[in-house]
Amino acid sequence: MRGATHGDGMRRAYIETQKRSHGRAAVAVLPVHYPKEILTAMNVLAVELWGPPGPPRDPQSGRLQTYVCAVARNALAFLASGGADVVDGVLFPHTCDSIQGLGTLLPDFGGWAKPSFRYLHPKGEARPSSRAFVAQELRSLAHALERLGRPPLEPDELRRAIALHREIDAVKDALLSARARLPMSDLELYRLLRRGEFLWPEEHLAELRAARGQLRDEPVQRGTPIAITGYVPEPMSLFQALGSAGAYVAADDYAAVGRRIALDQGPLDGDPFAVLVDRAFAAPPCPTRASDQQARVRHLQRLFERGRARGVILHEPKFCEPELFDVPVIKKTASALGLPLLYLEGELEVELSGQAVTRIEAFVEMMVSGGRAA
Repeated sequence: MRGATHGDGMRRAYIETQKRSHGRAAVAVLPVHYPKEILTAMNVLAVELWGPPGPPRDPQSGRLQTYVCAVARNALAFLASGGADVVDGVLFPHTCDSIQGLGTLLPDFGGWAKPSFRYLHPKGEARPSSRAFVAQELRSLAHALERLGRPPLEPDELRRAIALHREIDAVKDALLSARARLPMSDLELYRLLRRGEFLWPEEHLAELRAARGQLRDEPVQRGTPIAITGYVPEPMSLFQALGSAGAYVAADDYAAVGRRIALDQGPLDGDPFAVLVDRAFAAPPCPTRASDQQARVRHLQRLFERGRARGVILHEPKFCEPELFDVPVIKKTASALGLPLLYLEGELEVELSGQAVTRIEAFVEMMVSGGRAA
């Protein structure tokens, strides 16, 4: 399977090795939020499918309207063309109607004959009814994954997986919150963070710990600190453009990265499914979970202040309705804080356009000279 940080052949070989050497099943997972702890506990490798970038590779993408986002169109084409034939199933979280609809389109029109799974993550704030609903969704998914030849989920295995993923979140947060003291380029850091989209979690944790060990006592980043918010960091050449322009990402609010780091989740003891319910509501506010906009404003303000950002890049895929709902409030938040904002819209291109590079260069130059808008 193809990804921004790993080539087709290398990723496919990794999945095959995991299945052959460790007896794992593999599931392709559509964005964004899903209970990865359950998959880990059941010895299932999660391989996330963010598109992939580039033009759709199969005519099946034409079954979706042209105003559907590239993430859904590219995923349908990729799966229908056999790009994911190495995995044993596919999981569709209810991120949006387009991704949920793929769960029907793929087997009906895309020729997908392997198991398909669905997970309806919580929308809005925690309430007794929503907590009960999520608990049932988690148990249903665990039961459904038995179709892959997995034994029933053991509570102790789930507790171990929860502890593992909590540490992963903690180390990711340490790297992002201390970004100025990390001697890595943005491209190197995001490649590392996104390797968790396909690596076995324990392997990814080892890489993250090694990166945390590089943190310095004093800042080493000399560029202009900016905040970035959006859906998925594609194309990754965005970070090269920022670095060349003299800036670095000091605060991250990507749905694919920062918005999946859940902290302050409460104790680990007790029913592990109840612990996972707590985690579902502990993640940062995200429009794909219909989070309260004012809660997101407060989160972004803290994030921008922590990173000492001097400007904000709002980077969204075209036609992504959940993300676009929050664009006006993000612009107002940046304006209220006196931060210039650059709005970038794309369609999962393989490379950043020359026009976008020029806009980034002008934006960074404007921040350095004290401008307020871009």
